Amino acid sequence: MANVSLYDIYQTRPLDPFGDVFNGFFRPVRVDNAPDVQLRMDVKENDNKYTVHAEIPGVAKEDIQVTIDGSQVSISAEVKKENEVKDGESVLRSERYYGKVSRSFKVSSEIDESSSQAKYENGVLELVLPKKAASGSKRLTVN
Repeated sequence: MANVSLYDIYQTRPLDPFGDVFNGFFRPVRVDNAPDVQLRMDVKENDNKYTVHAEIPGVAKEDIQVTIDGSQVSISAEVKKENEVKDGESVLRSERYYGKVSRSFKVSSEIDESSSQAKYENGVLELVLPKKAASGSKRLTVN
């Protein structure tokens, strides 16, 4: 019969569940009430633009903000909690996330904010971010 033991990925030996009380005191922990919500996205690039697809389910498009500052893009959204409890009902468990989520990233070229586009459909935000035209170099004559 095989022995069953807890294993700590940060140590090379199996843990004794009844051993020292402080034996994994500084290991990372997960809090049950803290949401593990990330803004997941794909960023693609071609010669003249970036295309971003970000999954933001359960958000109204009015609650999504996109800001562009040079080559930095920031996306933030707020999921609002709807208190819809009818008479005679009680909530047994609520696992859906409510609150704010945001993410920022930089791209290698500056973005033309004036011709950028954003579309939100079926829980996916699509950004089309054209690159700014590179300014031509000017050669100076040395006198």
